[in-house]
Amino acid sequence: MSALSITKNNFQEEVINSKKPVLLDFWASWCGPCRMVSPIVDEIAEERSDVKVCKVNVEEQRELAAAFKVMSIPTLVVMKEGKIVNRAMGARPKDQILELLG
Repeated sequence: MSALSITKNNFQEEVINSKKPVLLDFWASWCGPCRMVSPIVDEIAEERSDVKVCKVNVEEQRELAAAFKVMSIPTLVVMKEGKIVNRAMGARPKDQILELLG
């Protein structure tokens, strides 16, 4: 499954109400480190059917970025049952992103 694009309109349904753990990737098109992390996040989306992988464009979804207190990008947030259980800022290799998922 590919990564879902999250907006304030589908956030409640896709993230808060998700039965699976959710990996949120906060990114922007102009961000170099985001472009490094993006293919890794896409790979995880394809490989891990037990996790919902989502991307939030901070330029288009400023309210969500503010709600998550995203100060720098990329920021990766792991949510379970509607609650933040892990987060990391900056580009990470795949093994560290998988560790965030637990």
